[in-house]
Amino acid sequence: MATTDVAAVGNALVEFALQGQFPEEDVSTRRVGAQDFGPALQLLTAAKTKLESEIHKINEETAPDVQSWVTNAKTVEDDINRSRSLANEIVRRAEAPEVSGQTIHEAEEKVNFLQRETVYNRQVREALTSVKHVNELLDQVEKAKDERRVLDSLHLLEQTWAALDQIPASKSCRIMRILDMRAFELKSAVHDVFDHVWKSLVQVDAEKGQVGIYSSRPEEQMSLSEALVGLKAYKEVDQRMALLWHSVDETIVAPRTDLDGNSLPGIAIHEATLSLDGHADRSISSLFIDLEKIMSYFSKRLPDELVRSLSIVMMPELVPRIKAVWLDSVVPASLKEIDQFQEVLGSVRQFCNTLKELNYSGFDDLQDWVNNAPRVWLTKCRETALDTVRVKLAQGLGNTKEVERVETQTVSRTEGAELAANGAPATVDDDDWAAWDEGGDDAAGATDHAPANAVETATGDEEDGADAWGWGEDAPTEEQPPATSAASAQQPPAEDDGGDAWGWGDEDTAEHPTEKKAPRAPTASSNTREMTLRETYKISSMPEPVLALIAAILEDGAFLVGSEGNPVAAAAAGLFGLPTFVLAMFRAVSPYYYALDASGGGNMFLYNDVTYLSERLDDLVASWKARDDLVPRAINMLRLDNDIKTLRSFAARAYASEMTTQRTIVRDLLGGLQNILQQNSDPADLIMQVEAATARVRVMASTWSNILSRSAWCQAVGSLVDTLASKLVTDVMDLAGIGQDEAYNIANLIAKITELDSLFLAPGAAEDEVPATSQYADNWLRLKFLSEVLQSNLNEVKYLWMESDLSLYFTVDEVVDLIGLSFVDNARTRDIVREIRSTPQPRS
Repeated sequence: MATTDVAAVGNALVEFALQGQFPEEDVSTRRVGAQDFGPALQLLTAAKTKLESEIHKINEETAPDVQSWVTNAKTVEDDINRSRSLANEIVRRAEAPEVSGQTIHEAEEKVNFLQRETVYNRQVREALTSVKHVNELLDQVEKAKDERRVLDSLHLLEQTWAALDQIPASKSCRIMRILDMRAFELKSAVHDVFDHVWKSLVQVDAEKGQVGIYSSRPEEQMSLSEALVGLKAYKEVDQRMALLWHSVDETIVAPRTDLDGNSLPGIAIHEATLSLDGHADRSISSLFIDLEKIMSYFSKRLPDELVRSLSIVMMPELVPRIKAVWLDSVVPASLKEIDQFQEVLGSVRQFCNTLKELNYSGFDDLQDWVNNAPRVWLTKCRETALDTVRVKLAQGLGNTKEVERVETQTVSRTEGAELAANGAPATVDDDDWAAWDEGGDDAAGATDHAPANAVETATGDEEDGADAWGWGEDAPTEEQPPATSAASAQQPPAEDDGGDAWGWGDEDTAEHPTEKKAPRAPTASSNTREMTLRETYKISSMPEPVLALIAAILEDGAFLVGSEGNPVAAAAAGLFGLPTFVLAMFRAVSPYYYALDASGGGNMFLYNDVTYLSERLDDLVASWKARDDLVPRAINMLRLDNDIKTLRSFAARAYASEMTTQRTIVRDLLGGLQNILQQNSDPADLIMQVEAATARVRVMASTWSNILSRSAWCQAVGSLVDTLASKLVTDVMDLAGIGQDEAYNIANLIAKITELDSLFLAPGAAEDEVPATSQYADNWLRLKFLSEVLQSNLNEVKYLWMESDLSLYFTVDEVVDLIGLSFVDNARTRDIVREIRSTPQPRS
């Protein structure tokens, strides 16, 4: 397209836009393409720029006139509109004289709105007036605070809080928050002033050791009674009194009540000042005199309400301290100092009366201590007694002491002869043993060579005295601890065993004394005599102090029974119960301390000591009931029978525990639960094991010989010997077969064990004297006969069964088993076995 054509299109557009002219036909019928728009837009843009320049020039030239016209036109328009409204109103009123319902409704709403606005304005006015009033009150509070008129400040603050609550505004609005914050700040500021005034009225100087409480001060406008109002306003009554008590306690009371201090200060009051002054003695009366000064000082200087609050925090600390530090230390442990204790009770009672007069409270525990003086004294006696036992035990067993047991028994002629033959030291009514039997010379000769001790075993109620000393026909069993008499072997009922309450377990009572078969009873009084049996044994240093302690307690109890005017007379019944606690403490802690004995005989010492205790307590009970200087009530209040029974049971457990331990050791040295003959086939090793076991028996025999009586020693050592014999016999019987060499080795082992016979020979005994081993070891002769069987042929075994005493210690089946173990099964063997079975009881 040519440039002329493009310009024609652009000019046509400009003329149409400016003048509204249509282009010529040749231009309007032309086909316009995209290439025509660019030049056309350029012409339009140039035309626009030119037109804007012309308009801008015209505006600059006509601007003042246009503005003036616009203003006048607007004024005229406003006048026209006003006139039109006025005319319309005139026409409306002329045409509609009656007001419509819509207008009335609008008028009512307008009236209501105006009323609400009036109420709101009134509320705003009231709120602003209240705010102004509160602000003025806060100004007055600040002024009173600055003038140190604390009470006025508190009253004004109280009015301020009330006025704040009356302001008809939300608490969250800004003005309310500001007023509230200012009130709290002033309250805090007034509290600082009040704190300063309080410290000037109530002064505690720890360095000088003095306290000053003033009803008023010249430089302060508030008195102490007015300060109480401040304390209530700030709700600090209890808090201030607690702080005051802790300060006074640290400054005055604690130094005065510190019994551990090198010196105790006295208490002095000079006008309004309470202070430490001089020195005080350590007596209870002096303490309560000073405490009365302190209590009187506070009662006079402080208002009653503060005194009551002070006592609430003071007494729970002061009363326990007085009881624990002062009163408990002066409670006597016996009646020797009961007069001084009565003076203490008087001082405490007077102090309680003074506190009551001064309107203090919270000292009920102190009053109860006075009213329960018998119980307090009894508690101290119990604590002292138990502590005495514990301390004595902690000091060790001490030096040993030899004591003698003497008992008179009625025995028959046969039993007397047996006692004499066995060497029992005794005295009888007749001059010599000839009174028993015409062959008494031999018996008397036996007595001349008697050992120093008699043997004693536990017996039942039905046993007579001789058997109680272990000289019956039956040997004692392993579990039997020796008993002092027939009565002592009685088993106490389970409920009387106080030891169980102190932690004795079942393992301590696994073995109980067993009763032996009753011996032959005397058939006629002419064939019986009274015999006094004696033996000695050793005890530690423990029983005597315990007995002395029990005796002293009972004497005090007897004295109180007849002293009704005594302040602790009501504790008499409790004193008679203290021996039970003492003995229970002894039973509870003694096993531990006795086990520490270096000699290794702690349990046996415990057995001896407890046995001695029970015997002496028996004597004490008997002598107590025979006393004529005691009132019947005091005699009847002594009840130690159950305690004595419990002691005997405890002694039996100590003995049984020691024997169980030693028997276990001996069994373990012989292979324990396994068969020693199957464990080791080396003869040398077997000999070493047997020698170790016999050495253990000899060691324990030596240890016990310095502790036990001869009777107890024989039974204890006999039990260990019986354990050896029983173990070896059982192991032999459990073998599957016994060869000749093996039989020889077993016989050698038995020979080593039977060397223990020497333990049961009295010192200086003749060479042909028979040891008493079999009396204390049931399996001893059984072991010896076993050795004989192992070393015998069939004829000799038959002889031992038919003519000797083999049948007394082995059953038919056991002998047959031994034959089967040792001999070949042939016709000869079967004949011997048949003969033995046909005569099961050859000795009968």
